[in-house]
This record gives sequence, structure tokens and C-alpha cells, in this order.
Amino acid sequence: MIPKECKRLAEVDFPIAEVSRHAVREKSIRHGHPSTLHLWWARRPLASSRAVLMALLLPDPCDEHCPSEFKEKARHILREVRQPPTTDAELRKALLWFIGTFANWDLAADQTYLRVARNLVKAAHGEEAPLVVDPFAGGGSIPLEALRLGCEAFASDLNPVACLILKVMLEDIPRHGPELADELRRVGAEIKRRAAQELADLYPEDPDGATPIAYLWARTVRCEAPECGAEVPLMRSFWLCKKNNRKWALRPRVEESHDGTPPNIRFEVFEPTTTAEVRSGTVARARATCLSCGAVLPPERTRAQLATQRGGADAIFDADGNRTGGARMTAVVTLRPGERGRHYRAPTERDYSAVRRAQGRVRRMLDEWAAGGKRRLCPVPDEPLPPIGTLGFRVQRYGMLQWGDLFAARQKVALAKIAQMVRFDDSSSVPASDILVSRCSSFWSSLNMWVSQGEFVANVFGRQALPIVWDFCEVVPTSTESGGFDGAVRWTSGVVAGSPSAKIGQVQAADATEHPLPDQAADAWFTDPPYYDAIPYADLADFFLV
Repeated sequence: MIPKECKRLAEVDFPIAEVSRHAVREKSIRHGHPSTLHLWWARRPLASSRAVLMALLLPDPCDEHCPSEFKEKARHILREVRQPPTTDAELRKALLWFIGTFANWDLAADQTYLRVARNLVKAAHGEEAPLVVDPFAGGGSIPLEALRLGCEAFASDLNPVACLILKVMLEDIPRHGPELADELRRVGAEIKRRAAQELADLYPEDPDGATPIAYLWARTVRCEAPECGAEVPLMRSFWLCKKNNRKWALRPRVEESHDGTPPNIRFEVFEPTTTAEVRSGTVARARATCLSCGAVLPPERTRAQLATQRGGADAIFDADGNRTGGARMTAVVTLRPGERGRHYRAPTERDYSAVRRAQGRVRRMLDEWAAGGKRRLCPVPDEPLPPIGTLGFRVQRYGMLQWGDLFAARQKVALAKIAQMVRFDDSSSVPASDILVSRCSSFWSSLNMWVSQGEFVANVFGRQALPIVWDFCEVVPTSTESGGFDGAVRWTSGVVAGSPSAKIGQVQAADATEHPLPDQAADAWFTDPPYYDAIPYADLADFFLV
């Protein structure tokens, strides 16, 4: 054991430049990285968490109180990865070198480096592994690295979404190992098969054999200029694909009416040869410009009109099934058999009919829930959004007052079905399966943008907020492309499969101000506390919780 008088390595020196370099690089590592298991905001890099923890757990060899037994063992252990040091100063330098080198993600699962790291910790603390406690565990970087180093880890957080992430990462993955990845793939395949059957009528294939993978939508308002009244699709951009070697866009056409009704706006898909051919968007900072007369609707009127539509994520139909307002489908993204790349086409009545069917199913879901006495949770999240003015939220000003308002009809049906299938799955991977629902919701809302530069759907949390998205992308849930259920299974199982064997951690929902462990229970209290209210963790996490 290390005497209390002995300084830890972190108190005298630290390879900050090397660790920082690895921490920066880690941001660009995606597949298999634990951060891709589930979104959490301001997650600490694994590189710095691992390095700082090692520097806290190891004594400084140059300290007069450092046990000679540790120094002897450390010299022997380091032989596996470098020339053995002789003097205490050289040993300190060697330990700092190892800490900086092991911060490299490429070595995080390397058996040699894992063995050296764990043996160094054992040399410092004996056979009984030190207990590392993180009372603000969040996304789990610190306790995960504690397990990687062979420590015992106790992680707690007040947020239930954080606890789900922690339970899967610190308990389920170490307990089940690679078998959990196989089980997730099995469960995922079964859920997708059932979902494809139940949602088939909502996402029909095209008559020519093409398969839709995404539907692009725009919220709409009406021009309030005298003698106009045209529908104004709220669009940031008319680009569909804006790659260096491939370009597609929408061209709006104004069709004047001769019977006194407002002008009609029609879109056609075309292949521009220059950027000048593609007009700029119709909305900026909630100011909407009419494509017909050029009048500008002020922000307060844009918000007021959308508020009457509860945010405008759904199309509005009359009794005959004709669309009369609300969200407007601007284009459909498809894949064609035997052809490479994505294709774009204009929406048809067939597409809108599927949307109308989805709205009918939502109504039936709610009617059945009401008929049952509303004893269960509402199938469409009816919990209120945070109050207007809450940091990170602006959507309430546009009439979205409940969490369910953030989703279009088909998205409500799909998420309700997927969540239901996960709840009633009797496999051992249920907590990890819940992660699949979260990953799906990240891409199945009316706040997801279509990224024309890459032709994919963006995660709903492009930043630590939920702002209004004027023109959004609706992914086909059973698609194998970006944002589909297959991707959720692939990313989640990839993290599980790539995790090295480790001890099983302990996770508990707990208030950090009333921690369940006594003060003296831990060898190290190591945490990254929240910075007052810089990030509204609880409010943002409710997006997944509902």
C-alpha cells in the first residue's frame, strides 16, 4: 500500500501534451468506441480519464516515502514494453512515458499494455484492487477506465438515462462479454423482422421497384400578404445532394391560380450545373419569405402559425384525404436495384396516403389507451416539454408543448412499436436493447436534418440543444442505410464486441450530495462534476427517457 505521505505521480508531473494529442484524436474515432454506445453530453475523453487515473493511483518513485517494493516491481513490469529503468528518476520518466503512450486508443485493448497497466496498479495497491468512485458518472468514461485498469468501480448518477448507459457499459458488457453482441444481433434481427411486417403499409416500395430510404419534409406557413396567401415551405436550403462530383437540388415553380385561390408552389428535382441555379432558402431566424410574392412573414407570425399546428411536423388532410396544409413532403430519397447511389423523386399521392394511414394508427393507439383507462404510459409521450426559456430549448415557441410533438405520425408509430417489442423481449440483453430504442429516437424525429453534403440524416443532437428544424428528414426505420434500425444494432453491438474483458462494475442511481458509500470507502474519488447549468442534462436526457 502507498503511504499517505507519499505523493502520487499526478502531483509532480504529467505527460499533458501527449495525452492531449490522443484525446483530440479520439474525437474522430467512431466505430467500436464506447462513446458511440449512447449519446451523453460533454463526455470526458477516455484518453485523459485513463491517463489521469493511472497518475492518481501510482506513487512518485522519487518521493522518499515511495515503497521500494513498488519500485522494484514496476521496473520488472515495464520490461514488457521498454528498456527497464535503473534510477528512481528514470523510473518516474518511464511511468510517465507509459501513461502517455497508453492514452492512445489503438492500445486501449492491447493485451500487453493492459497487462502492464493492471500489474502496475496491483504493484501499488496489492492484491485487493482499489475502489474508484465517480458520483457524477454520466457517460461513464471515468469508471470505464477504472475497470480497464483492473480497479473496482462504483458509478452513480441521478439521471436515469445516464444510469442506463452505465449499467450496460459497466455491468452488462463485462458480465456477458462478446456473447452480448451476438445476442443483440439476434434480438435486433427479430425486432426488425417483426417491425418490417407491422410497418410495411406505412413505408411502401415504389411501383418501379425502387426502395424509399428517407422522406424530406418542410414545415409550412401561409403568406399573409394581401391577395397572395400562398403556402410557404420553410426550407433552409433547396439542395438535396451537394457533393463535389454529384449534385441534385429542388427547383420551386409558382403556378398562378385563375379561380381566385392562392398560387400553388410545385417542386421539381433537377441536376444543377452551377450553384447559381439553386436558389437560397425561404427561412432565416424565423423570417419566412414567400416564393410567390416575395413578402416576408415576421418571426412572431411564423411562430403563431406553427403553434396552431403544434409545431407543424404532420401533414393536414381533409375528409377526402387531400393534403390541405401542415408539413409538406418535398422529396423522397430512394435506392434503385442494380444502381449505385441515392436517387431523388417528387412525392406522390401514394406517399401521402401512407402518412394518412399512420395518422389513423396513432389515433387508434390513443383511443385504445384511453379505453383502457389510461393505466399505462401513453403510447405517444405526453409528458410536457420544459418551460419556455429553458436553456437549449426553443421549440416550445412554435407550439411543441409535449415530447410527442417532436415526432411525425409515422415516427410515433415506429418508435412505439420498437419500444413495445423491446419491453416484451425476454432475453438477457434487455437493458442493452433499450439502448437500441435510444439510438433510433436519435434519428427518428422531426428535428433531424438531411445533410446534403454527405446524403445522410444527422443526429438530432448536433449540439447540446433541441432547436427548431424547419425542413427535416424522416428515415425509413427498417432501412439498412443511415439512421435505420440496422445501424442502431450495428453501432451498439460493435461497442460490445470491441470491449476488452474487465471486472464487473457497480452502478446505482444516487444523489451525489447523499452518496450511498461512506467517505472512507474509496481509494479514489475521481469525478468530473457538472458545470452549474452550462448543459441542461436532465431536460435533454428526457428526449430519450420518454
